[in-house]
Amino acid sequence: MSTAAILTHTQPEQTSEAVRATIEAAQRAGWRLVAEASELSKHGDAAAGVEQIAGGERPDLCLVLGGDGTILKALRQYGTREVPVFGFNYGTVGFLAAVEREGLARGLEAAFSGAYEVIELPGLETDLEQVRLGLNDVSLIRRPLGRVAELAYRLGGKEVGHVRCDGLVAATPVGSTGYNLANSGPILAWGVEGYVVSFIAPHTLTARPLVVAPNDVLSVTNAAGRDPVDIVIDGEHVGELASGDQMEVRFRNGASRLAQLEGTNFYRRIRDKFGRVAGA
Repeated sequence: MSTAAILTHTQPEQTSEAVRATIEAAQRAGWRLVAEASELSKHGDAAAGVEQIAGGERPDLCLVLGGDGTILKALRQYGTREVPVFGFNYGTVGFLAAVEREGLARGLEAAFSGAYEVIELPGLETDLEQVRLGLNDVSLIRRPLGRVAELAYRLGGKEVGHVRCDGLVAATPVGSTGYNLANSGPILAWGVEGYVVSFIAPHTLTARPLVVAPNDVLSVTNAAGRDPVDIVIDGEHVGELASGDQMEVRFRNGASRLAQLEGTNFYRRIRDKFGRVAGA
C-alpha cells in the first residue's frame, strides 16, 4: 500500500475540511495517510484515519495544504529522501503549489493516481554548522538600527566587489521570484543551472545583480570593524556573520523534488501568480 504524509500550515481552521476530504480520497484510492504528532493534534477529530508517522519512515508522497512557506518546509524535510511534494495552495501566492484550493478534488485524484510530473529543484548549501541548505535564498541582512553593512564577495575564488549595503541575497531559480525580485534582480526560469546574487539597498550605482554559474562558489566577508549581520535562510534567522568573518554558499543540484500537474508551464505560472497579485 502506498503512503502519503500530510503537512498543513499553522491555521487548522482553514484546512481541517480539506484534511477530511484528503482522508476520503485516500481511502477510495487505497492509500495510507500519515502525519507528525503535531499535525494530528492540530486537527483533532478531523484527522481521524491518519496514522502517526513512524520515525525514519519514508512516505511515497507528501501532500501539503498550505502556502509557499509550508511547501518549502516539506521540501526541506523530504528533499534528501527523494519524496515528491505535492502542494495545494491554502496560502496567499502559492507559487510552488500544484493546485489551488478550489481544485482540491481534482488535485487529490491526480496525486493518488500518479498523474503528475516531478521537477528536481536545486538549493544553496552553506558552510554553517546547523542549518546548511536553502531552497529559496540565503541572505545576509544588517540589523535594525545598525550601521550600513560592508560586504566583500568573491566568486570562483576571485574578488568581485566590496559593497556598502543593507544586505546581500543569493537566490535559487525558485527563490529568484522572492527577495531577489524585490531587489530588482532577474527571474531565473526553473531548470536554469545557476543562482543569482543581488544586493539590498546598495549605496552605489555600480552594484548590479549577477547570475552565477553553478560551479562558482560565493564567499562573503563582513568587513572588519563592522556590526554583525544576520544570516537568514528561506526566511528563517539561523545565525550571524560577525565582523571579519566569512561564509560560503554553493549551488547544489537535485536538493528537493516538487510535484506539478502534467503540462504545467513556468511562464504561465509567472503570469498567473504575479499578474493576479498585481491586480488584486
